[in-house]
Amino acid sequence: MIVIAIVAWVVGVGAVGVLLTRRGPWYEGLRKPAWQPPDWLFGPVWTAIYLAAAWAWWQAWGPAAARPGSQMGIVVAFLVNGLLNLGWSYLFFWRRRPDWALLEVRLLLVSIVMLIAVIAPVDRAAAWLIVPYLVWVGFASILNAALVRLNGPFGTR
Repeated sequence: MIVIAIVAWVVGVGAVGVLLTRRGPWYEGLRKPAWQPPDWLFGPVWTAIYLAAAWAWWQAWGPAAARPGSQMGIVVAFLVNGLLNLGWSYLFFWRRRPDWALLEVRLLLVSIVMLIAVIAPVDRAAAWLIVPYLVWVGFASILNAALVRLNGPFGTR
């Protein structure tokens, strides 16, 4: 049953994230830093991150049963993180407010650190599977800041 829940959550967050990512003329018209990765790279990277996160959740689930409250902590951490992940996409792409997304990404980074903190006591290897997610979102937040600097202010157009 937990496998179905994990897969449903990860696929659901990924699918909604794709739906929220509207990269039309507005996005194409943004000035981007020369060091921004090509757009085609984001899909494979996010797929790998979601697969690693699902694997981490699954790997930590069994050992967490031996620690009171650990399974619930993992569920809550993944739920909060998924909602914050979607919140960033909503703010950046749907609302076209990279400035607001830049504020929100701080909460997303904290939620990723919390994922690692909740998983590490029950399975250190599973916690390490989350580290690339932290690194990628850290990089994405720097990219987000560059886009705000190059294109702001927002909300006036």
